[in-house]
Amino acid sequence: MAAAAREALRIGTRGSRLALVQTAEVERRLRIVHAGIEIDRHVIKTTGDTVQDRTLATIGGKGLFTKELDEALIAGRIDMAVHSMKDMETWLREGIAIACVLPREDPRDVLIAREGTSLATLRAGAVLGTASLRRQALALARRPDLKIVPLRGNVETRLRKVAEGEVDATLLALAGLRRLGLGHRATAILDPEDMLPAAGQGAIAVTIRAGDEAMRAALAPMNDEPSALRVRAERACLAELDGSCRTPIGALAEIDGDVLRLRALIALPDGSAVLREERRGKAADAAAIGRDAGAALKRRAPPAFFVPAAGA
Repeated sequence: MAAAAREALRIGTRGSRLALVQTAEVERRLRIVHAGIEIDRHVIKTTGDTVQDRTLATIGGKGLFTKELDEALIAGRIDMAVHSMKDMETWLREGIAIACVLPREDPRDVLIAREGTSLATLRAGAVLGTASLRRQALALARRPDLKIVPLRGNVETRLRKVAEGEVDATLLALAGLRRLGLGHRATAILDPEDMLPAAGQGAIAVTIRAGDEAMRAALAPMNDEPSALRVRAERACLAELDGSCRTPIGALAEIDGDVLRLRALIALPDGSAVLREERRGKAADAAAIGRDAGAALKRRAPPAFFVPAAGA
């Protein structure tokens, strides 16, 4: 590969256990398609990892998980960066491009609860910890009696806070639990009809410098096209809605043969209203399908849907 002239291929990653597991998977696949390749892993601390006492919306949004990695890429300190797709900004920073998407894990959310086996069976007034406005809104749509409190931190931290009784329950991505070998900790896997996932949830993306065609070619054999198309539809919907972590938005695309089905929603943070759209079309038209669903939701949604929640 073109990078062979370097001593090693430099991969940037966040330092959480989950991020390192995901990066190890990228490295494993690189070694399969490029036998003998040398890899130099660079662990980069992001603002999103450092600031844990506030919601993302109050400190700048999802870009705080990518900013330092983007800067390292642009400066040439690393050759590629590994990301959880759902943590990536809707619009990539200038000079950054997605080079490949790995085969997607199960995108569904799960409930972690001390008592009860579902959202419906949590005790009246149970305390649900989550920093996600999407999860908050959809949980309250089903259970308006729940008390929502902010809960950030890595997967292990959030599991511990439930176990110790700081909160009665929380919601996590099944993909992250499985990658950490913790899938058995899920109390219940939630149906997307009840808890539509975040756009890109369960997908791992690798970014490069825009225009680095040698690196794009090196990563091309690792790209899973069905996963990439699904994510393309979801992110196109998000972009049409000007999506950010200040607005509860869910999007899930699935492919059957050459047909792509996209379900999308937008909600009020208190769960009092949820608007839904569904589209089907050729998988090759993923971006257009996403834009169409997003535009329909935007037409239907009153201005209140796009006003940041108090304290968000």
